[in-house]
Formats: sequence, structure tokens, C-alpha cells
Amino acid sequence: MKLATNTTGRSARGRAAWAVAVWAGLAAFRGRAARAVRTAGAACALGLAGFGLLGGGGVAAASGVTPPPSVAAQLATAGGGKAGAASVDHAVFAGGCFWCTEADFEKLPGVLEAESGYTAGQTPNPTYEQVSAGRTGHTEAVRVWYDPSRITYAQLVAHFWRTIDPTVKDRQFCDVGSQYRSGIYWKSPAERQAAEASRDALQRSGRFPVIHTELAPAGVFYVAEAYHQDYYRKNELRYRYYRHSCGRDARLQQLWGDKK
Repeated sequence: MKLATNTTGRSARGRAAWAVAVWAGLAAFRGRAARAVRTAGAACALGLAGFGLLGGGGVAAASGVTPPPSVAAQLATAGGGKAGAASVDHAVFAGGCFWCTEADFEKLPGVLEAESGYTAGQTPNPTYEQVSAGRTGHTEAVRVWYDPSRITYAQLVAHFWRTIDPTVKDRQFCDVGSQYRSGIYWKSPAERQAAEASRDALQRSGRFPVIHTELAPAGVFYVAEAYHQDYYRKNELRYRYYRHSCGRDARLQQLWGDKK
């Protein structure tokens, strides 16, 4: 199977899966090695998908979005066995590599699940290959399912800022291209107000000279292929190597002074 090849400096995900064997030798080329980890993991999974062993492209969310089974199960447990008895809402954020953004949100108390996917573009039902090649207008994003009685939308937004580099346009860390742009995608006037107020407060603080993070109305969210979901759990070593080599946490430390 031919994989999409990045030709403009974006993540080299079109490399063959054998790149795993030479990761150690690429240590001197830190950013390139980091991107090879994503490539290798995705290439293996894409090969399985080609044989029908994994799901295909993204699936469009309906207007009345139904929580994934894991969220429904948590709601049923919280509601004493009655599904829907507990409250749930969702929010959409883009922070570059969705493996990392998903991991950063799922550690928060009150967050029930984060789904990796694609949004804010033009191509319907995009595949990972299409999005990573930069031809769809979509950005990698996550849909965060949360319990509003335990964590608010404003708190999610505040957390989001500290997981990204808002000072760069059309990139995040070692991943370059509009498909890695950061964004907050609001679905109601209240969410828009909270997102804009948070951004404006950050601008007034003088911490950063400019903020490039996109704030826009939420459009269709396409859930990414199955092998991307919970990647940081299912492929812990590859995920940790990618995140470290991409320089994500080192840059966040520079920007925010946080220990991740």
C-alpha cells in the first residue's frame, strides 16, 4: 500500500514501518526521529486497515451527537445503572498531534473520554492519509466528553492553553502544516464567550506578543480511525518517544513553566 508522503516539511508519516528499526540511529535528528515514530505506528496500522483488520476513514458526527460507548457506560454507572442519568457535554479542541491532545485531556478529573478526529476543513469523511497530506483543510482535533458538574467548559479552555504553543501559526511543535494548527471550536454563544474571554485575558496578560490559535464555530467532527484512539495507552513506548523527541513538553516548559 502506498502511503501519503509529506513534501512540504510536515510530519514524514509516509515513511515505511521499518523506520522503527532505525529510531536509535536517528537520535541526532531529533525532530525527524520524532516524526518517524508517528509514521511507523500509523504505517503499521494503515497496513492492517488495508487488509480490513481495522476501520477505514473518519465517521461524521450527527447533529445530535451520541456519546461513545465508553462514555455511555460511565454515565450509566454514575446514574445508578440508568443511562443518561448523569450529565454530559462535549467540546472540540485542536492542539497539534491528537495523540498528545487526547492524553492531555483524559487525565483531567471530570473528563470522561477524548476522541481523536478531524475538523474545520472541507473534505467529507477524510482519512488520516488525506488530512496528514494537508489537502483537506482539516486539523487534527479532539472531541472531549466531560461531566459539567465536575469540570466546566471554561476550565477545559484554561487547561487547553497550557497544552499548546499559541504563538505559532499552522504548526505545533515538530509537526508543521495547517493540519496541525491549534484551535477552539465553540458550539454555542456561551462557549464562544468563554473561549474569547479566555483568549483576550491571555492577550492582555502580555505573556505572548501574538496568539495564533484559531477560534471558530464548531463544524462537523469526523472521528479518526480506530488505531488512533487511545494511542498513548495502546502504544505507550512509541507515544512517549514521539512526544519527547518532538520537543512538546520541553517547549511547554519554556512557555508556561509547567512540569508535564
